[in-house]
Amino acid sequence: MNDDVRNIVLGLVASGISAAAGWFVRTLLWRRRLRRKQTFFGLPAGSECLLVVNQDPSASGWGVARQDAFALLEISALIKECGAHADIVAHDAARQGIGVRTEFCVGGPVSNRRTEAHLRALLPGVEVNATHGGPDGGALTIGGETYRVDKGTAEYVLLARLTGPGGSRPVFLASGQRSVANQAAIRYLARHHRQLAHRHGLDGTFCLLLKVVNSDAYGPDMVELVADVTEATRRGTPS
Repeated sequence: MNDDVRNIVLGLVASGISAAAGWFVRTLLWRRRLRRKQTFFGLPAGSECLLVVNQDPSASGWGVARQDAFALLEISALIKECGAHADIVAHDAARQGIGVRTEFCVGGPVSNRRTEAHLRALLPGVEVNATHGGPDGGALTIGGETYRVDKGTAEYVLLARLTGPGGSRPVFLASGQRSVANQAAIRYLARHHRQLAHRHGLDGTFCLLLKVVNSDAYGPDMVELVADVTEATRRGTPS
């Protein structure tokens, strides 16, 4: 074998080894990211979770608002990526304790009784004005600050990862002033779950106040983090 052939063979072998090593490293990183994602969402492969659907207050019968339906689709994509399965339940038919299964609960307390129960039990520092119309209709009050809805311009939503006493699986709550805010919170969760896990821990709890800006023009995509309101919303929780 002459030197040229030998060099070609050695080059091919080196390229093959390099490609295999690169594939191996990428696979390890992908698996690590997937495990972290599954841990953060409480969704190990093959597990089941609860997806709690709210009721559109403007519907004459049973119905889900358009943006809430989109939010549910985005949650379903997250669940599928983790290799888990969803049990979809209406908000007034959910009968399970906190921590039994991972739960995604969409909608404010007016349209979702399950959200109302979670706020009362886990986030007692949140006050929601449940009246319709008027400047304070749907307003959130947290730590003495009131956040009023300005339809199409500024809408607020709470995005929380919660755990109950002794519960092993988390509850993810998207409680917005409008359905577009619910979808914005779920989209924010999907896009920023790595940063949230890094900041709060894979098993941590948090409650964030988000502001949806100019939804008439930008839909659920323009979202600002107003504040981490974890301490203020949990104030008064029984020890």
